[in-house]
Amino acid sequence: MGKLENKVAIITGGAGSIGLITAKLFLQNGAKIMLVDVNEDSLKNAATELQSPNVDYCVADVTQSSDVEKYAQKTVDKFGKIDVFFNNAGIEGVVKPITEYPEENFDKVIAVNVKGVWLGMKHVLPRMNDGGSVIITSSVAGLIGISGMTAYNASKHATIGIMRATAQEAAPRKIRVNTVNPGTVDNRMMRSLEEGMAPGHAEAIKAEFIKGVPLGRYVQPEEVANVVLYLASDDSQFITATINVVDGGMAAY
Repeated sequence: MGKLENKVAIITGGAGSIGLITAKLFLQNGAKIMLVDVNEDSLKNAATELQSPNVDYCVADVTQSSDVEKYAQKTVDKFGKIDVFFNNAGIEGVVKPITEYPEENFDKVIAVNVKGVWLGMKHVLPRMNDGGSVIITSSVAGLIGISGMTAYNASKHATIGIMRATAQEAAPRKIRVNTVNPGTVDNRMMRSLEEGMAPGHAEAIKAEFIKGVPLGRYVQPEEVANVVLYLASDDSQFITATINVVDGGMAAY
């Protein structure tokens, strides 16, 4: 019997690397899943890859309250309930010194990474079963500062604040709320950041990042998904308001 047998999960950012790999792991453990993303083609591809009657998807912009309410209600209409919410959607923004950082890009990062998470809590919690679990994707950037990434840093620190406050509010219903904080994940987002930090020299930036990881490599998306599964399952039923770092020791510096 799987760790999420008969549970229903929402995964925002469901077409991205961490979201999709987490969806695969949740399916293997018995869950029914609503994938949420802003790009319909990406969602269709993800659903095709998963090939399961226990998967549906909803196209939604997480910065829009009506879209967030739509994906929350569609999950209940389709599967009858919500037990797990992986509040995962996020973007990296550009890499620029704060004096050169475009204000419109700052606004977009904050809208997706902070308001999107906040709206998810606002609309999903009222529809969630008591005893459920919420996992918010923060980052090692929510614990340390990284030059050129002020918007992303600010947004990922903010998600920890949302988690801590909501964990207290949801506790009377035995709903747990935690963050997962990946380090340098080997995926598209890191390729974008590496290139943004030194255009044309991304491999050199990757090598520098790895020097700062005591375990000596990037995080694999599957390793993040394993922690999310633990937090989603009843194995973590007395864990709430915690920061769960998956960074190979990077934050130790």
